Amino acid sequence: MDEDVLTTLKILIIGESGVGKSSLLLRFTDDTFDPELAATIGVDFKVKTISVDGNKAKLAIWDTAGQERFRTLTPSYYRGAQGVILVYDVTRRDTFVKLDNWLNELETYCTRNDIVQMLVGNKIDKENREVDRNEGLKFARKHSMLFIEASAKTCDGVQCAFEELVEKIIQTPGLWESESQNRGVKLSNKEEGYGGGGACAGYCSML
Repeated sequence: MDEDVLTTLKILIIGESGVGKSSLLLRFTDDTFDPELAATIGVDFKVKTISVDGNKAKLAIWDTAGQERFRTLTPSYYRGAQGVILVYDVTRRDTFVKLDNWLNELETYCTRNDIVQMLVGNKIDKENREVDRNEGLKFARKHSMLFIEASAKTCDGVQCAFEELVEKIIQTPGLWESESQNRGVKLSNKEEGYGGGGACAGYCSML
């Protein structure tokens, strides 16, 4: 059934509690939004297969609780991940300020040096913004991350965030090749580069 799937990728969603990690995940996997969504307890997990540049990838997406009391789950959560989506709430500056803590945790527990990172500023549908887009972009550039602003509520940028992340992982063969050897898969030819096409144009920045 999965013969045409190029690889299975482990993707993490991390960030402070209440920034909308679970909402982004549900919008991407189920195209739903629940404004009353309860806080995640421990770890949630969803699987979705997407096609990027003619290559199918099965994503195992791990959504973690942002609360400190669940940090004992951390080492196993990070193990073997190929991509991470780091989320902050553009209406809560404290969630942006604490991004450094999450990056430190990622560096401590992640088992790969070349993990692909995407910074997402969520809740752009709200009016009481506290973090300017350029601040997010500057932080992303400083840490060599992809960057996008999004709204799980309106759907803006959500699909793009996951697609750009997967595209970059597929362009980094060392991240997934060993798991896909002997399958006879062939990557479609594509020039390196970002922000060129589809719904993502104008959203995404590669650094």
